[in-house]
Amino acid sequence: MDYLVIFFCFAITLHNIEEAIWLPKWSQQASKFQKSVTPSEFHFAVIVITTLAYLSAFSYLLIPESDFAKWIFIGFVGSMIFNAIFPHLIATVLMKKYAPGLFTGVLLNIPINSLIIYQMFEDDLILWKELIISTLVIGISLLALIPLLFKIGGKISPFTYID
Repeated sequence: MDYLVIFFCFAITLHNIEEAIWLPKWSQQASKFQKSVTPSEFHFAVIVITTLAYLSAFSYLLIPESDFAKWIFIGFVGSMIFNAIFPHLIATVLMKKYAPGLFTGVLLNIPINSLIIYQMFEDDLILWKELIISTLVIGISLLALIPLLFKIGGKISPFTYID
């Protein structure tokens, strides 16, 4: 199971790098799927979200007997599967234009995170109720956190960009 947790970190990192490179420019197009976001806003938010995902993964690795660590981790795992579908897949289909993050979401996040969930069920480590509630709580928490992170990222602007 440990190697799958490392694969989770690998998948979310590549996914967030893909988004960090292309999403700020993509977001400048009028869309109901993504408000316009500057590179500094997005990069700050994606660094914080990636850090939280790593903290959840390493907490689960270090204290697998902790229900809290497990719930946070599986909440991230489930949220990243959902994130690959909405907004990435749905936005791509409805806009008829590639939404950054779709490639890594579909080819990495969905298969790796589904394998993690499958293995956790096989090892009797989780119940459906835990997966669903954790995914909802973490997903909603992340959705609520993102606008705040964008706002902070826009104010501190630690990065210099060349267009």
